[in-house]
Amino acid sequence: MSSIQWPFPSLVPALRERVSARVDRWARKRQGTDRSITQLKSKRIYILPTGVGLIFGLMTFAMLLGSMNYNNNLSFVLTFFLISLGFVGMHQCQRNLVGLEISFAGIEPVYAGQRADFKIAITNHSRSHRHHLQLYTGEVSSDIEDLAPGDSRVLHLEIPTHRRGRIALQRFGIRTLFPFELFRAWAWLHMDLEGLVYPKPADDAPEPPATETARGHRQHDARGEEDFAGLRRFHDGDSPRHVAWKAYARSQELLSKQFSGADTSSQWLDLDRMPGGDLETRLSILTHWIINAERAQRDYGLRIPGREFPPAHGGAHRHRCLAALALYGEPQDSGNG
Repeated sequence: MSSIQWPFPSLVPALRERVSARVDRWARKRQGTDRSITQLKSKRIYILPTGVGLIFGLMTFAMLLGSMNYNNNLSFVLTFFLISLGFVGMHQCQRNLVGLEISFAGIEPVYAGQRADFKIAITNHSRSHRHHLQLYTGEVSSDIEDLAPGDSRVLHLEIPTHRRGRIALQRFGIRTLFPFELFRAWAWLHMDLEGLVYPKPADDAPEPPATETARGHRQHDARGEEDFAGLRRFHDGDSPRHVAWKAYARSQELLSKQFSGADTSSQWLDLDRMPGGDLETRLSILTHWIINAERAQRDYGLRIPGREFPPAHGGAHRHRCLAALALYGEPQDSGNG
């Protein structure tokens, strides 16, 4: 016996998506864009009964009809007790979110294919406990947390990524089912948060170009370590081993030691000189080379059309190069969603 097939299998998801989009536009128009630190007011918190709450309401209504039919005083007492319990639960569920402070706690860049971890801090400035709090967006939700008076927690929304560029979290919500899971209270926030997604490192990358070495009398002051050449201001990417701590103790100014010696090598990674392949493949190979150069603590420079990053190494240099690759091709570095 064949099962009955729904004639329009794609109708329900499409209808749900259209309804969700309309609700999103309505909520944004009603609330506007939220600041990076927002305190929830009672007027922006929505509440509806859950499935358990609907069954509870129908059961209570049936008990009320039975009590009226049989004129049973004990049944009336139990029925009105349950009704009162439902109203108290509804009030407490909504109050569980009122006054909470929601703030953006940052996001670290990730590689395409990893999950972008949006960190959202929730702070309870009231004198009462807040229970069963959860952040969500689409199919992604955070862990459920409780907050003591004056407590603050950072919750995580891990959004999957599929391509390089900017990733946006335009809307997310906070919800609770406390105290009896009869009602669901929630609030939407529109902070227009953004993160950065680096290109995915290539799994099978060819060998990088040969290291270029300066010839003649010129020396590389950043990498040579044979003779002390003096001090200069500390820059992002400088090795902590080269920090002049004694000079810092005297002047309270962070300085780096300079050495001159025979190490004059540097490596240039040039997008235009990459062998074959489409753009995304070449960007993935460049990402792979940058990661390996950082692991080996080698100086490397990057050239892409319109931009050039002189040879260096360190976390700040790595981020500048990978960010340039992530946003390459975007008009005026605008987001790609």
